[in-house]
Amino acid sequence: MQHSMISMGLAAVSLRDLALVQAVHRHGSFNSAARAMHISPSGLSHQVQKVEQALGAPLFERGGRKIVPTAGGQRLLQQIDAVLAAAEHLQQVARAGEVAFGGELRLGVPASLGPYLLPHLIAPFPQHFPGARLGISEGKPRGLLRRLSEGELDAVLAPPTATVSGIASRPLFFEPWELMLRADHPLAGQRDIAMTQLDPAEATLMAESHADGLHCEGSEHGHVQDVSLESLAALVSLRGGYALVPALARERLASMPNIALATLKGPASGREIALYWRDASPWHDDLQAFAELLRKLARQRPGLRVRGSKA
Repeated sequence: MQHSMISMGLAAVSLRDLALVQAVHRHGSFNSAARAMHISPSGLSHQVQKVEQALGAPLFERGGRKIVPTAGGQRLLQQIDAVLAAAEHLQQVARAGEVAFGGELRLGVPASLGPYLLPHLIAPFPQHFPGARLGISEGKPRGLLRRLSEGELDAVLAPPTATVSGIASRPLFFEPWELMLRADHPLAGQRDIAMTQLDPAEATLMAESHADGLHCEGSEHGHVQDVSLESLAALVSLRGGYALVPALARERLASMPNIALATLKGPASGREIALYWRDASPWHDDLQAFAELLRKLARQRPGLRVRGSKA
């Protein structure tokens, strides 16, 4: 363990003493600084001398009409300012502990989920967690979970993944895939369509839905694209064919020109979404409450199926 190198004299200097020195520098006068800090001029002078003795150097030139720092005092005053600023920051951090998530939840969300889930989360979040900010980072699930492990994020929404040491999770909901077709597709007028009615060669799939939708490889079995859902819709509109898209995106995609949507017949196909956070997080209770809020929102969205409350 490294031992403190602070002298006994400096250890006896309080933050209040440093604030008094800062006030003298700011006002350029002992009398003005004394009035501002609610202390007598003689008491102020005594405390400043105490700091100077502890530092082993004079801070101010005395005797003139205006109190000015010495050359060495100017450098020391900069450090005093830094110490007081650090103390104020420490106080702010401590007070933030009274607010959920320490004042901010840094949440990672897949780009194929964020734009369609977050509009339903923005309003209720401050109602459930007063004083806390919601910071959003979008990306791919694997990258978001890596950033979670490295401490850059507090929590991540993502499909199930292999167990990672030090990471806790809670299942939230199942989101089914829906079928997106070009408006002139022969099946575009149907509300429900089975995968067996479709030609795999006509598929344009985002990478996330590929494994669930078509167990095949090669261009003759369709195209796998690592793109946003809006870009995927544009590709379907240009190329024709169809794609599998998450149910939460239905409202946004249905408003796009030359696009039709239908539900899938047969066994449910889609993605599971869970909330992940570090085991060592001090906000465990807050994160459990956040997971409950997400489950509540999922119950209100058509097509979503809320999963068990226990991880």
